[in-house]
Amino acid sequence: MPVRVRPGAGRTRVGGRYDGPHGPALIVAVGAPAVDGKATEAVRRALAAALGVRPAEVSLRLGATSRDKVFTVTAPESVWESRLTELRDDG
Repeated sequence: MPVRVRPGAGRTRVGGRYDGPHGPALIVAVGAPAVDGKATEAVRRALAAALGVRPAEVSLRLGATSRDKVFTVTAPESVWESRLTELRDDG
């Protein structure tokens, strides 16, 4: 799942679409700074909450030091796929 990260935001927000290098990406804004993986961890947790899955079911696959990341969700797609579409279209 491609994600575009906006660290240092005033509040956490999951929604919108960004045409990134890994395909259409979901935009996730978090208040955490892009330092020592803090923003990545905040994104992982925000993504899990927005998709309705446990944080343990979301893991980073690519982009540890980039704003363009790819996450893997191990929960069944039937649980989160329609929610992802809604979030990506919300912009």
